[in-house]
Amino acid sequence: MTQLSSTKQPFYITTAIDYANGAPHIGHVFEKILTDALARYHRLAGYPVYFVTGTDEHGEKIAKAAAKAGQTPQSFVDDLSLNAFKRLWDGLEISYDDFIRTTEARHRNYVQDVLARVHASGDIYYAEYEGLYSVGAERYVTEKELVNGVYPGDSAPPELRREANYFFRMEKYQAWLLSHLQQNPEFIQPAGYRNEVLEMLKEPIGDLSISRPKSRVPWGIELPWDSDHVTYVWFDALLNYLSAPASKGRPELFEHAWHVIGKDILKPHAVFWPTMLKAAGLPIYEKLVVHAHILAEDGRKMGKSLGNAIDPVALLDEFGADTLRYTLLRETNLGSDSPYGEGILVARLTADLANDLGNLLSRTLSMVQKYREGVLPAPGPQSERVRGIEKAARALPARVLELARDLKVNMALEAAMEFVRDLNRYIAESKPWELAKSESTANELDSVLYTAVEGLRVASVALEAAIPRKAKELRAQLGLSGQSYRLEAAWGLTPPGTLVQPGAVLFPKPEQPRAEQARPDAKDGSDQPTPKAKSAKIEQPEASAPAAPDATPAPSGPAEISIDDFARIDLRVALVVAAEVVPKADKLLKLTVQLGSVNGEVEERTVVSGIRAWFAPEDLVGRRVVVVANLKPVKLRGILSHGMILAAEDENGNLDVIGPKLELPGGTKVR
Repeated sequence: MTQLSSTKQPFYITTAIDYANGAPHIGHVFEKILTDALARYHRLAGYPVYFVTGTDEHGEKIAKAAAKAGQTPQSFVDDLSLNAFKRLWDGLEISYDDFIRTTEARHRNYVQDVLARVHASGDIYYAEYEGLYSVGAERYVTEKELVNGVYPGDSAPPELRREANYFFRMEKYQAWLLSHLQQNPEFIQPAGYRNEVLEMLKEPIGDLSISRPKSRVPWGIELPWDSDHVTYVWFDALLNYLSAPASKGRPELFEHAWHVIGKDILKPHAVFWPTMLKAAGLPIYEKLVVHAHILAEDGRKMGKSLGNAIDPVALLDEFGADTLRYTLLRETNLGSDSPYGEGILVARLTADLANDLGNLLSRTLSMVQKYREGVLPAPGPQSERVRGIEKAARALPARVLELARDLKVNMALEAAMEFVRDLNRYIAESKPWELAKSESTANELDSVLYTAVEGLRVASVALEAAIPRKAKELRAQLGLSGQSYRLEAAWGLTPPGTLVQPGAVLFPKPEQPRAEQARPDAKDGSDQPTPKAKSAKIEQPEASAPAAPDATPAPSGPAEISIDDFARIDLRVALVVAAEVVPKADKLLKLTVQLGSVNGEVEERTVVSGIRAWFAPEDLVGRRVVVVANLKPVKLRGILSHGMILAAEDENGNLDVIGPKLELPGGTKVR
């Protein structure tokens, strides 16, 4: 456990433990990276952090999978837990403090203790029950939960089962749970999932079957009062959140717990779990953090049969942990399903990590080497621009932590990258290659060099939760090897006189073979990586004038276009006349828009837009929006979308569509 501060309350965070009946997929990876980032942000901010993950290793599905593989259940879960899950988390730099397995004695003993406590209180009884049983979800389900006769996520309809089990009086605690949710609006986040649970609680929730006959399911934890029954997997697995800290002598951590889970297991965590805790007289956790799913790059649900599943191990091997971590966190938000794939990864890697951050480091080190022989100078007098950067640097840590605690990790990363882009703009505006030509501007040049190096140090801390290994490598190249910094308002922590230590390119672009990447020689004056062979160096002149022979390239960004290029974009006002939700797509709305008349007939188009998180369909009908009318049509969820709605998002994640204030007719050209 990381003890960084005695003044802040403990921060206890968990992932859902992974069911050890198959290899980890990209959803498992996202959840672990997200939880790890939240843990790291809090450690950097001085919280004493305890982070738990692990594997769920009992149940009917595992027993069947082990038999199919010709293994005992224990050897089957040993292999998956250690060689599939734990090995992958270690490769991804997941900084867990405890990895718990539900087959461990410390967990088994804790489960039996809680079961005995609840049984003794009278909240567990024996009864016969007949109902529809989902083998996939390992629980009884209702007709209302089925879609076309199948429970979502299952491959087959539920089985009709009749058997005698032990039941937990869950419905006894329904009114309490409803009251707790109403009094604690941030108990389940994002709010959309809280609303789902409130809807569940409008109807009776029933009691919960918490055992299975050992004659049918022998693989589980025996009930302490009846050895002929084993514990139902959810009453076993959920207790890992308590058994882990309790086994370390830290049961008091639990009241500060944040649980991070996927939306497909919302009901067990939001209904079964808190009522179990209440019945056992245990503290209720602080927050349930629910994330949506990762979709294929084409916006469809992933599946082997569709040929669009992502192999996270292959991505890790190809691009490395930090790139996978950053791009997943940057491209997702918790409230809606997010597309992801190698194309998205490469685009974000190139734009943010290679061009913005990597280019800033490369050009900064090259300038310190070229103009000051690799020794960081003391800053000269501060200009107004430098004071602005220092102010932004001091404000950045609090902003990043605020966004992370508000579960907007993608926006926390964007805030850090905007600071990086501002540093790039500052270098371009300051033109250090011009300042270096005269002794009279030596102090100004020193300020530019110091500001760039210290700004990079600040950025490395703000980005460390996403790119932990590369953040340390970056600081090592700044001459700060082995140095760790808090996420706090600070400036000037890089000592003047520090000797920079250029190393390998921080984030090689994927189109360049990594074996050919090398840092330029300290004496050649270049600010771009120089491959050893087969790749020409690209010079990027300043936009306002031809580059001087030793000029540092301007920061990369959106390419400039001519007025002729702009004229090719057909932007038009459109009137939204109909809007509807795209089935099974959390982000998409299908809009029908009118773009004026052609030969006396009204031109209508269908446009699919990913704005469902911000607008209900009825909110858009009658609004005038701006559409890119000559965009090549593309199919989204089987719907041909002909155009794109323009929208903008503020720093708090609030999005609005772009449209005129005047009631301009549909088809009006935007120019």
